[in-house]
Amino acid sequence: MKEQLFEVFRNKIINSAFLNRSVIFDLVLPRNMDKDTLYPTIYMNDGQDFEQLQALKTIGHHYQSGGQAFIFVGIHANERRLSEYGTAFQPDYKKRGEKATDYMNFVVSELLPHIRKETDSSSIASENIFCGFSLGGLSAMDIVWENPHLFSKVGVFSGSFWWRDKSYEEGYTDDLDRIMHKKIRNSNYKSGLKFWLECGTADETADRNNNGIIDSIEDTLDIITELKTKGYTENDIEYVEIEGGEHNFNTWKNAFPDFLEWVFSLK
Repeated sequence: MKEQLFEVFRNKIINSAFLNRSVIFDLVLPRNMDKDTLYPTIYMNDGQDFEQLQALKTIGHHYQSGGQAFIFVGIHANERRLSEYGTAFQPDYKKRGEKATDYMNFVVSELLPHIRKETDSSSIASENIFCGFSLGGLSAMDIVWENPHLFSKVGVFSGSFWWRDKSYEEGYTDDLDRIMHKKIRNSNYKSGLKFWLECGTADETADRNNNGIIDSIEDTLDIITELKTKGYTENDIEYVEIEGGEHNFNTWKNAFPDFLEWVFSLK
């Protein structure tokens, strides 16, 4: 790996008024950045799992193969993810994600301006990307959906699209109670957005409606249906189903290079 092509800054800190705490993030910058160039930027939830993702290995291979230079920001969450990740403006039925609106506001009003002030990060929506894993993937999807003026592409690895506002005991139904699906259905079409959605056939075993399709895949496919109903096409959506893929970083680290290639293949 040619580490001279990029620089790594671990455990940087930004103080957040929205979250009332200090937030740690990791930063990867192209080495010898051209001061006349503004760089595309990828933001990632669960930055504390930077090593498990083998992000530096993938970024190194990207540069070795002549890939476009970019800025990478890994935002740490740790034990706060169940309160800060989720869907803005609506927690789930157990009140998880009660700080998701604050987290979104931190990202768009504090972190993005900070990164743009301290680096040569592009402010063009088409050059800003957000990604995440599991609940962090749901959060990434929600933040991009709520802020299409700031982001254009989202990568979701095994997204927690089951996130719902009603329990099974309260009479949960797929069509009415999955929060992200409803958000898309009740929103206007948002021009310029692109979606990369991954799920593994061994992501879980649950099949709540006994139709032979595990819930994580069905929830993801139903998100795609909602997006297409809203007006997005095959050119806007990349669905990656990994045979034997599991809900862990052993699967996600192998899918991450494909996600990176997708990001920079789009015009």
